[in-house]
Amino acid sequence: MVTSLAVGYAMAGALDIPAMIGMMIGGMMGLMSAFAVAENTWQRLTRAILWMPFPYAAVLWLAAELHDDRRLEIGLMVGALALTFFLARFGQMYLLTGMMLFNGLMVGMMANIPAGMSGKALLVALVSAAAVLGTRLLLCYPMPREDLLRTQRAFVVEARRVADAAVEALDPDADQERAVRRMTRALRRLNVTTVTIDGRLAQPEVAADPDMAELLHRHLFDAELALRGIGRAVQDLTGLAVDPHLREALVVGLVVARDTPLGSAQGLRPAAEIIRRQADAALNGPDAASRRAEAVEPAYRVAQLLDSLAGSLSHWLALGWSSPQSPAKVPFQPTVALERDRPAGSAAATRRVLAAGTETSWRRVIPFLRAPLHAGVAAAIVCPITDAIDPQRFYWGLVGVMITLFGTNTTHERLRKFGHRMTGTVIGAVIGIALLHLVGHGHVYVMLTIIVAGITLGAWGMQRAYALWVVGLVVALVQLYGLTTPDAGMDHLLGERLLDNGLGILIATLCAAVIFPLSGRRITREAERGYVSAVDDLVSQLTLRWEDPDAPVRLRGAARALDSALFQVVSLVRPLVRMPLGVRGRDADNRTALLTTATGHARALAAAADIDIDLAPRQAERFTRITTVLTGSLRALDHALATGEPEESWQRVSPLVRELKAELDTAPSGPRAERIRTALRELAALDDSLAGYAERCGLTVRSASPQGIVSSPMERRTQALVAEWGTRRAPRNAAASERSATVTATAGPGTGTASPERVLPVRPPTSATPSGGVAVTVAGSIRCDRHPAGCAGWITVINGRGKRVAAGSVQSGRYRVDGLRPGPHTLIVSASAHAPHAELLSVPSAGGTGRIDHDMWL
Repeated sequence: MVTSLAVGYAMAGALDIPAMIGMMIGGMMGLMSAFAVAENTWQRLTRAILWMPFPYAAVLWLAAELHDDRRLEIGLMVGALALTFFLARFGQMYLLTGMMLFNGLMVGMMANIPAGMSGKALLVALVSAAAVLGTRLLLCYPMPREDLLRTQRAFVVEARRVADAAVEALDPDADQERAVRRMTRALRRLNVTTVTIDGRLAQPEVAADPDMAELLHRHLFDAELALRGIGRAVQDLTGLAVDPHLREALVVGLVVARDTPLGSAQGLRPAAEIIRRQADAALNGPDAASRRAEAVEPAYRVAQLLDSLAGSLSHWLALGWSSPQSPAKVPFQPTVALERDRPAGSAAATRRVLAAGTETSWRRVIPFLRAPLHAGVAAAIVCPITDAIDPQRFYWGLVGVMITLFGTNTTHERLRKFGHRMTGTVIGAVIGIALLHLVGHGHVYVMLTIIVAGITLGAWGMQRAYALWVVGLVVALVQLYGLTTPDAGMDHLLGERLLDNGLGILIATLCAAVIFPLSGRRITREAERGYVSAVDDLVSQLTLRWEDPDAPVRLRGAARALDSALFQVVSLVRPLVRMPLGVRGRDADNRTALLTTATGHARALAAAADIDIDLAPRQAERFTRITTVLTGSLRALDHALATGEPEESWQRVSPLVRELKAELDTAPSGPRAERIRTALRELAALDDSLAGYAERCGLTVRSASPQGIVSSPMERRTQALVAEWGTRRAPRNAAASERSATVTATAGPGTGTASPERVLPVRPPTSATPSGGVAVTVAGSIRCDRHPAGCAGWITVINGRGKRVAAGSVQSGRYRVDGLRPGPHTLIVSASAHAPHAELLSVPSAGGTGRIDHDMWL
């Protein structure tokens, strides 16, 4: 911008044309070069920048020729805007051409440039474009290796932000809620930065070394995974009583991680060893209290993850420093797609929905004509209205149409942009007028400095919030308006701009909503289908990885694609206005939370499962059965999302995975065995999260049938229970004959066989339900030989039709579930330390409300 404005000013003096015209023409070259030209070789950069003056100067002449015909002039502006959206479908150069045509018409109408000045205008544009090209080649020459090093520094910055938030969270005097929120924001920014870096490792002209490219992605993935694990472990520690010496060791280790120079990532290992030794002392010390001992496990986890981070980060940085100097050999390979250098949002899902509905007959032209029709019709409506408000500035309404339809795909996104535009305009007007009064009208260079600074800060803020860009832009424009508008008229001028922009945005939003509309719900479902497809791809690659170790599988790449798919879902389900808790519409948040949890487990699964294994034939058969059932469930979920009719069910494989893990737990310990167990644990957790999501999508969730698999003892006990379903025997004594509940236990304490039937008395009812039936409370304890103090877990109750009717948590071995109706039920206990356990419970049909005391052994 500095170069283009200075050259435009100098060329205006040399060619004897008004300085304002020279700066407007030159400034447009700088502005469009900055925002619309993002090439990564000097040849492409030269082609794009030196092409801009020709369509721009051509329409300047056309605007001058048509200046006396108002209707034709407005009609030409409408057509140019529609043409810009049409050309956008054919590539970057076509889009740049359309934008220069529209901008040239707008500047020609604003500045009223005479036709005889068109040749000089072309010369100013050419010289300004050449100067901008020279500046970019001098200061920002495309250097892929340096770009890689910059992305590595950006990752380290975010890593230090996570470490700093962790240090604050461990401060006993800090506000713990605020510290946890800061940690959450830091982890979110880390993930956004990592996905962006992964996408930027995708320069299209580079002939890459595939081995080094894969190592870059692998170590980046593992470094982020370690940092996320450290963040979660520290969040766990905030709710525990931590030994003071252990807390000090953790803080020292995280400070070392935060302040370690780029070239000394291996220095994290001594910090991890300090934490590990102090954790040993806290665990084995004579005064180790039980609550403080609970903090030792997260501390060990932090130490282990610091070791992992040291290895991944040092290898990743070393690969960047040792990458070839030649641009043709820098190992960049695509993993995820970016939109405007950010993680992809709603555009991909919108394109898929649009393509799916326009594959036959005349509807094939809709993808090409839909956006131009939106722009053309909206502009045709807006122009007469804004022309009636102020004929000299009617184009402000067209600007509102253009900025609304560029980069948005749903009504929510357009309305959100409307809010940002209005807010940014008001704030920018206040700041701009204050600066104008402070500087005055006679200090041109100070005003130029404010203009450049405003646009620069706005461009920086655009990546964070659109309103920040609008603030910077309006601050810059106010300085320009101040050259021709008296102070008394500035408020009216800016109010008119706000009105015209708002009209353009709202009318464009309305046109997009009624001309070949796309349902926001349908686009969201398509994004969710993309997520399910990414999970399906991850499971397929996992199966191939374990069946054929030599197969070209990229598990971490598949998990990163899942990250990208999650971004697309999140960008679509964000509400326009965040409502308080307890109102309708929170289901989208819950579904997104389940997908976020599933993504975390998928990352850990991809990292742990990327090893060569040799399962026994029976275990390999069980694993194949697990992945086959999981893939079938994903296809059923995809069908439900596509049609809106959940015809099939989600078959839970987590019980089968846990049984396979329990079988493998008997194998000798070692790093590979531990990674296999971790992979199976994360696979089971992934299935649990997706089952919850499938249930919210309307699917019935059932446990997978172990067809083709030799039954385990637990499976045989479950089959025996099913065979005995509905059997009710007489109570053992007369005292219990009045209102009894018959419970058939699957196993007694410490045994593998069925225990005798237990008869539990129901306490006298206290009140009747409105329906006249029974509402029974079941309460009791969960016990096992390994945990005398009581197990922790969850209770789920399903009725005879397989529908979940109640659920509750198990705290210190105690549980309680309310509201059970008469009939047979199944109580299922899920605990992290045990396989799922089920018992039958028959609730009697006595009138009123009662209670059953029911203890279970695992």
